[in-house]
Amino acid sequence: MAQVEFAPLRTIGDFLFETARFQIPQINDPEKWSNRVLNNLLYYQTNYFLTALLIFLVIGIIHPVQILLGFTALAICFGVFVYFTNSQYKAKRFKHDHPVFCVAAIIAAGYFVVYMLGAVLVFMFGIAFPMLIILIHASLRVR
Repeated sequence: MAQVEFAPLRTIGDFLFETARFQIPQINDPEKWSNRVLNNLLYYQTNYFLTALLIFLVIGIIHPVQILLGFTALAICFGVFVYFTNSQYKAKRFKHDHPVFCVAAIIAAGYFVVYMLGAVLVFMFGIAFPMLIILIHASLRVR
């Protein structure tokens, strides 16, 4: 197996405080901005991973039930989607043989999605918010 090397963990002073310099990127030069983001993502990748993990865990501690329910709801929806897209013949035959059950299943799935929407949003926020924080830091950090 190939050796995997992790980037070293940078100090909190270098990452956020003492020697850290922040500057708003020049939006009119997207190439320079994207280079800054890419270089910061590579240089601070271990710090970013730990930051994302910490933020997700904090959100999970604040809303543990919603995180678990949101993950479960998304996993169920994804699993059903994969199952029905991989077995199209069986799905068509089942729809033809049991139309009332299919309508009831669609209504139940819609109700499930609406009922679980709050939990799904909390789970998605737990994933998207750390990414936003990382993107903001990578955009503003000047090395």
